[in-house]
Amino acid sequence: MQLPDALIRRAHALMGNRPRTLLGIAGAPGAGKSTVAQLLAQALGEQAVIVPMDGFHLANRELARLGRSERKGAPDTFDAEGYRALLQRLAEVRPGEVVYAPYFDRELEEGIAGGIAVAPQVRLVISEGNYLLLPEGPWAPVANLFAECWYVDVPAEQRRLRLVQRHMRYGRSREQAERWVQQTDEPNARTIEAHRGRAALQVPWRDQ
Repeated sequence: MQLPDALIRRAHALMGNRPRTLLGIAGAPGAGKSTVAQLLAQALGEQAVIVPMDGFHLANRELARLGRSERKGAPDTFDAEGYRALLQRLAEVRPGEVVYAPYFDRELEEGIAGGIAVAPQVRLVISEGNYLLLPEGPWAPVANLFAECWYVDVPAEQRRLRLVQRHMRYGRSREQAERWVQQTDEPNARTIEAHRGRAALQVPWRDQ
C-alpha cells in the first residue's frame, strides 16, 4: 500500500521552515487513519513521529467507575484535556527536551504512559484520532492546534468489515464484534462524520 505523492508533498509544504508542525488525521473508527499516518511517517523518515489520540483512552477501571465501559471509544471516554495539553507542549520546541507521549496497547486495551518519544529535532508530529474535528465540549479547541486536519474517507461497509475483523482479532467472537460495531462504533462514527467538513482535506482511502 502506498500513499499518494500529493499527500507527501502537502506535508512537506506544511512543514516549511518551521521547527515543528502538528498535522491531524481524523476519521471514523476503522477508516484507516493509522495506516495513512504510518505511511506518511515512513515517507518522511526521522523528521516525523506519530502521536495517536488513542493513548488518552481513560483506563478500564476508571471507565467502570464512571459506568462508561460499554461506551468505550465515545468522546467522553477520553482525557480530552490531557490530549490538548500534550499537543500544546509538542508545539513548543525546547532545545534538548524530549517529550514523552502515551500510546494505546490493543492487546491490553489500555493506554501506556511514556511509550512514544518525541525528540526536539522532530519536525512533524502526526496525530491521528476520531475526535480531532469535534466542535464541542473539551474537544472544541483541538482542531486549531494543528496546521491542518485531514479527514480519511472510506465506504461505510468496508469500514464496518474492518472493525468486525479487528474486534475478532483481539478476542471477541463474531457475534460480539458485530454487536459492538453496531451499538458502539457506529453511533461514534455518525458523530465524527457530521463534522468532516471542518477538515482542510478529504482523503479517500480504499483497501487495495
